[in-house]
Amino acid sequence: MPTARKLLGDSAETMAAARLSRSGMRILARNQRTSEVAGEIDLIALDGRELVFVEVKAQRAGNLAGPERPVLAVGRQKQRKLRALAIAWLRDHDGFVPRHSSFRFDVVGVRIGRDGEPTEWEHIRHAF
Repeated sequence: MPTARKLLGDSAETMAAARLSRSGMRILARNQRTSEVAGEIDLIALDGRELVFVEVKAQRAGNLAGPERPVLAVGRQKQRKLRALAIAWLRDHDGFVPRHSSFRFDVVGVRIGRDGEPTEWEHIRHAF
């Protein structure tokens, strides 16, 4: 049975994918794992000609634990991990990646209320 934390994260990823899609990004994949690096990439999208690796962070509204804003949970160590995951994903998908001119890393933070609806949304493009 999934934990409350996993359910919160999955819900935030679904919200982020829908909102990014509505903004014009094409969601290519969710919850991607690689053959070389442990961990997962939450979302991979195409924004025009940019390939975007998206990390989604969620927090319950009113939660006093953790960072002030969900996006602040992506520190240097997590950034290094995401870079390594992206490189491994590109290797794993060599020849099957949509044409792109560059890539970037975005972070989306979502604070979710008791009703399951987002109360705050923050999208940092080119976060690192």
